Amino acid sequence: MADIAFLLLIFFLVTTSIETDVGLNRLLSPIDTSPPLPYKDKNILLVRVNNNNEILVDNDLVDITDLRKITIAFLDNGGAAPDSGYYCDYCQGERSVSSSENPNKSVISLSSDRETSYAAFITIQNELVGAYNQLRNRESLKLYGVKYTDMESEYMSPQTSKVKKANLKKKMKIIQQRYPQKLSEAEIK
Repeated sequence: MADIAFLLLIFFLVTTSIETDVGLNRLLSPIDTSPPLPYKDKNILLVRVNNNNEILVDNDLVDITDLRKITIAFLDNGGAAPDSGYYCDYCQGERSVSSSENPNKSVISLSSDRETSYAAFITIQNELVGAYNQLRNRESLKLYGVKYTDMESEYMSPQTSKVKKANLKKKMKIIQQRYPQKLSEAEIK
């Protein structure tokens, strides 16, 4: 009787599927031991979500529908002087000297309150990442005639050959260098 119970137990353990929770697909950056570089205030876009799920960009209340447009304008500003060494010849912004100098020097700082809802935080984070993807798609279309997100999907596909993946990786790296995703999630307040 004990043998039969043991065999049934093993049978059910082997044949039962266990549901797993679906998480967020985020890749953590590698550990950087170098001291942090000082950033100019004009190169940091402060995005804060308060306890009422309201979005504040540089202490101005904005709607979620405007967040992507504001982020793109900040990242693509290209406000550095041509002789500064940080001039962005591919930026299409208004080149305001009071805003970000170059996409490589720009950082978006996202912070939230303890009472901020998880759904609001993720929605805002998706809009910020969407701004990066929109700029990367525009640049990729200009350089290669294909969207960056399409190249990324093809690169992640298991059916893509190693040679094709190597070619895609080179192209994607060029786009990522032009618009690096510098999204800092500040600690909760």
